[in-house]
Amino acid sequence: MFLKIGNKKIQIFEYKKFGERFKTFKFYLKDINFGLKLARKKYANTYFFCQKVDVCFTDKNDRILYIYNNVTSEKLIFKIKAHNIYYFPVGVCRLLKVGDIIKLQNK
Repeated sequence: MFLKIGNKKIQIFEYKKFGERFKTFKFYLKDINFGLKLARKKYANTYFFCQKVDVCFTDKNDRILYIYNNVTSEKLIFKIKAHNIYYFPVGVCRLLKVGDIIKLQNK
């Protein structure tokens, strides 16, 4: 899946298995150039992340409820109304705003 923002195209991986959802970007040392989608999750933690990330919380219809830019390691963010969490490379969420709908494309 891809997310197109402006003239950028970012590949999005949806993690469904427990091991994938647990690991996310923990101990990931390479440059982050893709995004992650975690469905049915109400909190984001960045424990053991080696890089900063942007975090978006969305509802069931992928409407953005909360945006956090440049989230550092060792943070825990809990939102009751959230349904999905997106982790993006730093700078992607500058182009998004609360209320936008994230539309994922296959190509």
